[in-house]
Amino acid sequence: MSERGARGMLAPMRRIACLAALLLFALPALAADASTPLRIGSKRFTESYILAQVLAQAAAPHLPQPPQVKQGLGNTAIVYEALRAGNIDLYPEYAGTIALEILKSDKPMALDAMNRALAPLGLGAAIPLGFNDGYALAVRGADAQKLSLRTLSDMAAHPELRLGLSNEFIGRADGWPGLARRYNLKQQPTGLDHGLAYDALAASQIDVMDIYTTDAKIGHLKLAVLADDKNYFPRYDALVLYRLEVPQRFPQAWAALQQLAGTIDENAMIAMNARAELEGAGFDAIARDHLAGKSGGAAASARRGFTDKLLGPDLGRLTLQHLALVAVSVGIAAVIAIPLALLIFPLPRARAALLGATGLLQTVPSLALLAILIWAVGAIGLVPAVIALTLYSLLPIMRNTVTGLLEVPQGLRDAGSALGMTRGQRLRLVELPLAWPTILAGIRIATTIAIGTATIAAFVGAGGYGERIVTGLAINDSDLLLAGAIPAAALALLSEALFEVIERLLERRG
Repeated sequence: MSERGARGMLAPMRRIACLAALLLFALPALAADASTPLRIGSKRFTESYILAQVLAQAAAPHLPQPPQVKQGLGNTAIVYEALRAGNIDLYPEYAGTIALEILKSDKPMALDAMNRALAPLGLGAAIPLGFNDGYALAVRGADAQKLSLRTLSDMAAHPELRLGLSNEFIGRADGWPGLARRYNLKQQPTGLDHGLAYDALAASQIDVMDIYTTDAKIGHLKLAVLADDKNYFPRYDALVLYRLEVPQRFPQAWAALQQLAGTIDENAMIAMNARAELEGAGFDAIARDHLAGKSGGAAASARRGFTDKLLGPDLGRLTLQHLALVAVSVGIAAVIAIPLALLIFPLPRARAALLGATGLLQTVPSLALLAILIWAVGAIGLVPAVIALTLYSLLPIMRNTVTGLLEVPQGLRDAGSALGMTRGQRLRLVELPLAWPTILAGIRIATTIAIGTATIAAFVGAGGYGERIVTGLAINDSDLLLAGAIPAAALALLSEALFEVIERLLERRG
């Protein structure tokens, strides 16, 4: 290949490197550029999704631009840290969770006491919405009759019962550890997603699960809720946890939100949860009907089939987000991995150590890595998601670069040296052009991996097709799960076809 051809091939790499570097430096700015709109977060369960939409739609008419709703950010720890870090401005929370889990109090707290404790953190609690959504344990109705299970004390006499509890409940200070001590429960629970636990209980794969008392499926599955006869659980009155500057930044919207106080009772919340989980209504439609004073009568018109969910209005936005996550992360990984591989290639020990280190990154579970990155960068959303995807993309690109260089015949290297080429010239004119197909294959593998792994970005509010998957998992909606999984699979196939075309074009050009 001529020097002109080699330089022509390297030029796109330089442009990709510059673009990725600019994106890398721009990421913190992109993450921080959220000071103008009101940002509302939610946890990853049905009720929190709905309440976030209620808050957003109530505030929207009083804002200069629509509020941003960051849905399904995860458990309490992640959403609370997002609030502390300023990535969101407010989110629906519960009094018992604030007192026992966030403030680490050993007993429930009145609203005034909570606000005194939250003030040094720059936070406040306000707008009691009007209902209590407490924790409880539930069993199948038939088992409750057969085993005479009416209270949590009754459950202590049946150590054979299989418990499937949400991981958050198992780890919470006001969850399983304290409950087991209070009632002397000897069962060993298994961690299980809250939405899946209902199916597992109905299929007799578990015998007991933790529930929220406003869950719609309690009555639908005819479950028996065990009475808390020793009064272990506090009240979990729904309210809004917010940053103290919100009322000053958005005074009209805050005044509108305060009008929501006391407007949702337990029956209304159960009905809204039922519309989402049992009738397939969208969260935005449910919130809109509630604010308009409508009840379940509008459910049928809001029901969505699989095609509606697959081709929904969010498809374009999620596609762009997913493409951006993959393109930025793989681009940055290529900029890092290829030069590093070229640098360490002549040093076998350093080469083995670096490949081993990047291989070790592949063994870190994705959610654990995201949690570590959220703590490290102090942010949710784009930054930790891109960093995680970049780290996972390093190995295939770096390994294939090394492999491609190793496959260059020694005779050609010797010929280049005999012609008086320097090491840099030999690398640029002989080794790198011959290794390029293998390097491109590494980028191809990294892209396919990133497309699949990018679905986890939704757990930290970075969007993409994973947003549908996370929501579908939360409400146990298999159609919504598929509506997220199918576009991701289609995108992976499309990327494979695109790389195939690129490889053929390179072959034709020699």
